Amino acid sequence: MGQGVLMSVPAQAGGASLAGAPPVVEARGVSKSFAGVRVLDSVDLDVLPGEIHGLLGENGSGKSTFIKVLAGFHEPDPGSGLRINGEDVPLPLAPGAFRDHGMSFVHQDLGLITSLSVLENLRIGTFSRARDWAIRWRRQRTEARSLFDEFSVDLDPAARVADLDGTQRALLAIVRAVHEMRTLRDSTRTGPGMLILDEPTVFLPETGRRQLFSLMREIAGGGAAVLFVSHDLDEVREITDRATIFRDGRLRATVETRSVSDTELVELIIGRELPEHGGEREDVAPTTADAAVVVDDLSDERVESVSFALGEGEVLGMTGLLGSGFERIPYLMFGAFPAATGSLRAGEETLLLPAMDPVKAIAHRMALIPADRQNNGSVGSISVRDNAMLQIIGRYTTWRGLSRPKLARDCQETLDRFDVRPPIPGIAYQSLSGGNQQKVLLAKWLGADPKVLLLHEPTQGVDIGARAQIYEVVHDAARSGCAVLCASSDYEQLAAICDRVLIFDRGRVARELRGADITKDRIAHECYTLADRAVPAGPTEGEGDGR
Repeated sequence: MGQGVLMSVPAQAGGASLAGAPPVVEARGVSKSFAGVRVLDSVDLDVLPGEIHGLLGENGSGKSTFIKVLAGFHEPDPGSGLRINGEDVPLPLAPGAFRDHGMSFVHQDLGLITSLSVLENLRIGTFSRARDWAIRWRRQRTEARSLFDEFSVDLDPAARVADLDGTQRALLAIVRAVHEMRTLRDSTRTGPGMLILDEPTVFLPETGRRQLFSLMREIAGGGAAVLFVSHDLDEVREITDRATIFRDGRLRATVETRSVSDTELVELIIGRELPEHGGEREDVAPTTADAAVVVDDLSDERVESVSFALGEGEVLGMTGLLGSGFERIPYLMFGAFPAATGSLRAGEETLLLPAMDPVKAIAHRMALIPADRQNNGSVGSISVRDNAMLQIIGRYTTWRGLSRPKLARDCQETLDRFDVRPPIPGIAYQSLSGGNQQKVLLAKWLGADPKVLLLHEPTQGVDIGARAQIYEVVHDAARSGCAVLCASSDYEQLAAICDRVLIFDRGRVARELRGADITKDRIAHECYTLADRAVPAGPTEGEGDGR
């Protein structure tokens, strides 16, 4: 493979690679540059029929750019070559042309239209190729049920996608992709086809992940290739046959996932040792007297009478099983969700949470970085510069207008300080990888010097290297006196950054962990073995005002 280490295909973890068959996809010398910066550098990659092939790398490593070249979204640099099913394919691919070559994509946002039915979403990409002058809906519903039965997917063709849960939506998107791949393969007589899954498990619970993996194995078992993009090393080890690692725009290695250790994978992914986290901060819980924020009797439709204190310089974690209510707390505090009851005391002022809104929250120096950063935390169509500097744009406004030179200098310094890759202020925010998008949002809000930083799943869809950098940013914010609340379902993340962790059960705080008790295993144990009676986790008797 030139740049990397290519090993033989092992006994299959996922599919059943077809011995002697040519690769479904052969990339040769694929490169891509933006504004003179090479983000993809001479990549050679083969994906075999019947295999599940992992794609690993930090955000900004080039893997997303490579996927977008295959999809026809990016035009590669001259000299790039691509063969599909043994035939040379001219580059760049026209948008949508990948379908004619037997490839199908499922991106992280799934690409579903929530206002349409399951059946309409399933067939939307193939209706135009049908020869009938009208759509035979009864036959379409029957065929859809047969397709769902084939993959053991329980979906009603007549149901609205808006009414499906996250797992059902992900499975629908994947079955649709397979259906389109098959339909076009049969009509064009292409090879076995390839399904490309870009972070499909990010929003799935464990049961949904298992169902997805079962579906992937069935697809690969039928002879198609599956290219699986993920940041989760455990997932990649479990489901893939081989994995290719990107770093700094180059392909560093292609390895058998069963014959390489996690330590070796991490070294290939980040090219450096990770800093140690956890166990370094003091085991100190705030009282209501010295807390930066005190929340009292917070309730809504899924949260019941939650009270807690958050100290200056503290990182407070919140977690629980999915649906336990912890994930709503940052939004209720920020006024993004309406509260039924509750108050928030910040400094000398007490705010009624039912009357809270984001404008008031920002005025009281609160910042929120939501889990869905693309839809709720940023403006994807505008530049990195405009997103990063949005909260402090007033600092650059004079009576003569906007001071663009100073804005440009400060923005460049900010991107360099937060290690945003590529550090190009003028490119569209939505063109960045997930980890770099998150760095831009952290830069945006921390640049406004908040007193309270509210985080929800701050490293969701973020690679292992960017995750370590985000941990450092959070710790730096806390060291500067910022009070940080982190609501997360990632127990390892909470163990790495938190001074205390509140564990929710059925809308209430049921446990509190501090100091050395905060480990990944202990958090998981408490989440799954909670007693029926919740116990208070706020300040104890004698602290502050005696609550």
